[in-house]
Amino acid sequence: MLKSKVGFSIDVDSFKSGEETARVASHDMKNAKLGMLYTSVLSNVKEVVKGVRSVTNAPIIGCTSSGAIIVPEGVVSSDHGFSGMMMLDDKDMTVGVACHEAGKDARAIGRKVAIEAVENAKTTRAPAYFYMVASPKEEEDYLMGIQDVIGRVPMFGGSAADDTVEGKWQIICNDKVFNDGVAVAFFYTDNEIVTSYTGAYRETNNVGLITEVKDNRTLVSIDGVSALKKYASWINTTPAQLKGQNLLVASITRPLGVKDPLGNLTVIRHPMFGNDMGTRTTSDDTITLGNKAVPGTAIIQLEATVDELIDSTGNTMKDVKKQLYTEPAAYFLVHCGGRKLGIGDRIGEVHKQLLKEAKDVPFITIFTFGEYGYDEHSANICGGLMLSFTAFGKN
Repeated sequence: MLKSKVGFSIDVDSFKSGEETARVASHDMKNAKLGMLYTSVLSNVKEVVKGVRSVTNAPIIGCTSSGAIIVPEGVVSSDHGFSGMMMLDDKDMTVGVACHEAGKDARAIGRKVAIEAVENAKTTRAPAYFYMVASPKEEEDYLMGIQDVIGRVPMFGGSAADDTVEGKWQIICNDKVFNDGVAVAFFYTDNEIVTSYTGAYRETNNVGLITEVKDNRTLVSIDGVSALKKYASWINTTPAQLKGQNLLVASITRPLGVKDPLGNLTVIRHPMFGNDMGTRTTSDDTITLGNKAVPGTAIIQLEATVDELIDSTGNTMKDVKKQLYTEPAAYFLVHCGGRKLGIGDRIGEVHKQLLKEAKDVPFITIFTFGEYGYDEHSANICGGLMLSFTAFGKN
């Protein structure tokens, strides 16, 4: 039977923060199989890990979370950092953890990490489920490499994040802490694990064909028109108002999305930066997206109010609970850091919704710069401005 426990700390001393977090999360966990650890870029992440390691030798995986985490006790944040960890305990569950820093071939690194995770689980089989955390750059390529080895095993997870999109994020994997790369946890269990993956935005009538993309994530043109100019016309503003990170903020409630081939899932493509290339070509006024875009596919302008972003958290919790046939033992909730930015000082309302739906089941919510998951019969996909809520069954 699976048990879980969540610990957290805002101690100003990073080592003590990790120690306190692990002590609470590990209490009465005799068959601890995995600690999912999340901390702030304001913390000394290596010292947090050392503090955790002073308490438990269980495998650890995680990353920095943007600005805060949410646990049953509330929203955890401070000016000097924080840490929080969910420990999973089940004598019948095996977990294989592996990681690799970034290199020249992300897909090859994904294969290597998958092989190592299987080996670390002391098996030769594909897992029942897997968790992935990566730096927000080559997630799709890491995922392809992993699936080259284990096939289309369902997954959940999210990208490491910082507080200001400066690239200060960190990935945690056992005793390692690094900025750029990927880490995975492969779950070998008969227990239920289910994920609800959604953006929960409404579609508008603003739809266009992607006609040019550069380097996978720079949207150059839609319907042959400069991408930023087209998007600006959709939301009734001008490209000049969307330059730089102005676009990131403006698009939180009005992002772009692409449909999976079956139409069950609309995957959000978050416009991150409005670029001006300084030339009189179709390369003027491009959009840097948070994830990969492909020419020849339709892209849709979506929308949601802040009220709807808040309500979507409770609704997604309800959905993931309904998918379980057994009693829940833990909820691991990946929430986009951009959505958190849009929600602002109303983030406490998200905590109230999650607490109401979770009842007495432990949960931890992290804020990421990319979210991973699937819906019904879709493939595993990486998106942004999304929710990836996962429930672990007791049996």
